[in-house]
Amino acid sequence: MSVLDWTVLIITLLAIVVYGTWRTRRATDAESYLHGGHTDRWWMVGFNVVATQLSAVTFISTTGQGFTDGMRFVQFYFGLPLAMVVICAVFIPLYYKWNVSTAYEFIGKRFDRRMRVLTAGLFLVQRSMAAGITIYAPSVILSAVLGVPFAWTFAITALVILYTTVGGAKAVSATQTQQMAVIFIGLFVVLAVVVYQLARPLPGGMAGPGPIESLRLAGATARMNIITTDFNPNDKFTLWSGLLGGFFLQLAYFGTDQSQVGRYLSGRSARDARLGLVFNALVKIPMQYTVLLTGVLVFVFYLFNAGPVHWNADNWERMKAVDAAGAAVAEQRHHANAEAIGTEATALLSAFRTGDMEAETASRAGLHAALRTDSLLRSEVRRDVATAVPGSEGKDADHIFLRFAMDRLPHGVIGLLIAVMLCASMSTSSAELNALASTTVLDLGRGGGDPARQVRATQWATLAYGALAMLFAASIAQWFGNLITAVNEIGSLFYGTILGIFLVAFFLKRVGARAVFIGAVVAEVAIITIYLLQRTGAIGEIGFLWYNLIAPAIVLVGAVVLQAVLPRTEAPQAV
Repeated sequence: MSVLDWTVLIITLLAIVVYGTWRTRRATDAESYLHGGHTDRWWMVGFNVVATQLSAVTFISTTGQGFTDGMRFVQFYFGLPLAMVVICAVFIPLYYKWNVSTAYEFIGKRFDRRMRVLTAGLFLVQRSMAAGITIYAPSVILSAVLGVPFAWTFAITALVILYTTVGGAKAVSATQTQQMAVIFIGLFVVLAVVVYQLARPLPGGMAGPGPIESLRLAGATARMNIITTDFNPNDKFTLWSGLLGGFFLQLAYFGTDQSQVGRYLSGRSARDARLGLVFNALVKIPMQYTVLLTGVLVFVFYLFNAGPVHWNADNWERMKAVDAAGAAVAEQRHHANAEAIGTEATALLSAFRTGDMEAETASRAGLHAALRTDSLLRSEVRRDVATAVPGSEGKDADHIFLRFAMDRLPHGVIGLLIAVMLCASMSTSSAELNALASTTVLDLGRGGGDPARQVRATQWATLAYGALAMLFAASIAQWFGNLITAVNEIGSLFYGTILGIFLVAFFLKRVGARAVFIGAVVAEVAIITIYLLQRTGAIGEIGFLWYNLIAPAIVLVGAVVLQAVLPRTEAPQAV
């Protein structure tokens, strides 16, 4: 990176950290530290909710998803607007009516302390692992940019832990607004630069594709197939998995995950919380579409410009040190095929411009054949890297956009892009650490007590969870494949059961704590068993989004049946 890149990056990050620490330096009372003071207006709630979902994973992994698989991933979010309607109509009114500090406090009031601890415990396990992946992603960025050992890149996490520990929920809220401003600006600047890079003259002197032509080229290579209507449980991303499985996942995430619930419980009123979630419903899908589209346009760019044979530059250099001859052969085959891809893509672009349908059909077929060869070559290289380089992970999709940025974006924009990714990661990490710490203190603790002691306990818990997340990132997170898929897969292992508990609490007023407790345990065991059997190949593949439908069904049906057969020993609380 240049001096200009470093200046943009450092000023942006330090300004946010200094502002968040200074702005909330006096937020030492329990109300402000643990709950944000309940002072946020609707637009702040909306920004905070959106910012909590974004991380470096969004930008390095979602773009990689768009590059490799096209726009289909956006179907994952089709259930989100429906989930927002249900949360605004059911969840928020009850949270504010019962005046709870966490989502799991509501479960404790509705059932008993045992249920509160179970639900909070499931959240803590799931969110702790997800926080590790959130922290791992910016470490990938900094390692790629700075070329420093992985462990040194945890400095950004230390900054997050600093202001989150000092200011608690108030600091999270105060910094996320600034982080979202940087993210919005950077996202559209980077997209504009990608479009500009595409329009530049091609190697043969022909004018590069404009925006519409780029979309046509993406469509010709199946990257613009947004809707998949096949009802295939093995396919992770279809219209039905997005509307059904995605609906339940989003309902669980926004309705029961304290990292999100805490953001809208900081609103001044239930009305501000509702308006904030409506804002999220309107913004999330277009934003995710834009990030995916950026990855698709990068794919189109590399149709005309040969990319590297392996996107993870560090792993490839290590591969060449181990097997120079094999690496040279792989590069030679790759570059020869890249020329074929460029030739066919140029011919297809020319056919678009001349309207020659016969030439278009021939060049489409040639391009598809060259891309299939490219896919096979890259698969072989990934296997070779994983075999030849001990401790490496052959998958490299999460490095695609970073490699493009470092090679092709102008100075200044590179610094802005890195700042955008790190701001996104900081916003998510701070919300996660604050939610983990406050849930531990308020839900696993006995409640009550001295507010000052609660604040101190939450501060220590924030530090502990920060250290735990860094340990997970350093030891385990790197072995996941596509990070955006990994985050949602981990969530799907637990969210369904948590959601089932809340659905019983909201809608099955005659069901008591013992029945739902047993039903929840059975559901979680069932989901983990299905997942492990799939991983070992003992049963066929089931898209992870369906876990979010299966688990709530088990909890609901199991709780109703158990309530009917178990002796009644409690009077369920009305909601």
